Amino acid sequence: MSPSEFQTAVLNWFDQHGRTHLPWQQDISAYRVWVSEIMLQQTQVSTVIPYYLRFMKSFPSVQDLAAAPLDEILHHWTGLGYYARARNLHKTAQQVSSDLEGKFPNTVGQLCELPGIGRSTAGAISAIAFHQQAAILDGNVKRVLARFAAISGWPGKTDVMDTLWTLAESNTPDQRIADYTQAMMDLGATLCKSSSPNCPACPLSKTCVAYHQGNPQDYPGKKPKKTIPVRKTCFLMINNNKGEFLLQQNAATGVWGGLWVFPQCDNTDDIDQTLEELGITPQGYSVLDAKRHTFSHFHLDYQPIQVILATAGIIPNKISEKDNQVWYNPQKPISLGMPAPIKALFNGLNL
Repeated sequence: MSPSEFQTAVLNWFDQHGRTHLPWQQDISAYRVWVSEIMLQQTQVSTVIPYYLRFMKSFPSVQDLAAAPLDEILHHWTGLGYYARARNLHKTAQQVSSDLEGKFPNTVGQLCELPGIGRSTAGAISAIAFHQQAAILDGNVKRVLARFAAISGWPGKTDVMDTLWTLAESNTPDQRIADYTQAMMDLGATLCKSSSPNCPACPLSKTCVAYHQGNPQDYPGKKPKKTIPVRKTCFLMINNNKGEFLLQQNAATGVWGGLWVFPQCDNTDDIDQTLEELGITPQGYSVLDAKRHTFSHFHLDYQPIQVILATAGIIPNKISEKDNQVWYNPQKPISLGMPAPIKALFNGLNL
């Protein structure tokens, strides 16, 4: 199948079956496309939609996003994970707003200079928002192309990725580029799924090598398995007589960078020492059921410890720039970015 035949097959399918009612496909702008592409990294469309709608309502323009406190942005991101994406959104918004007069560049090279924007994301913004001839290679497109040409090996390897990029670029048209870009993503999301692909309905099935080999599930190659390490911590859910819980803000970098969490200690033997360092004498505490949260590169086993106080102690009752602490009332919540496990622990309390 020649590139022109490939493009025609994909676009004809898109005209009949493509998705055209996703929220980021309405009132298209570089800003709206950019936010959607960042949210869609490592996250399914169905999960992203409600987050995207709330995000756009609160931050309708890049200037609004640039002017917002990072805490407010992280609060809107709570539950989506991969929080570095939100921090980079804020950095890029500030850079575009202050250095680029609020206008996104339209080329892949210029877009890649902005924080958090890689080659595929830049290609999507350039193609969809600016109708520039630019290829994309997100997870869905990798799968479509790897199966179509039976490209073996894990795409995390440089040689495999280079082969996929070459194929992506050779098949990218110079007309209807926005539709084609969306069509390729739709193919992977709706037909060429990781498991149980609907090959007979695919417009590329006539010449798809993996389909005719009878083994599309073998492509793309899987990431080599390795043992995922386990880290352990205790979350001290320190509760005062006002129904408030002590939260501390993490440093700006790291997995939960900039997010608000309960004070932590390594194990239950360190509870008293940690509380003493916080200036707290507990009225009592109880050990709740341990839980696990899995990241891409490690498991976190956390033991929630509910600590009851008679008074608020000597800890400040508002955010301190020095201590990064706050008394948080879950019944009268303020906008703070929290990781999903902290949010879940609050939701599980009988308040």
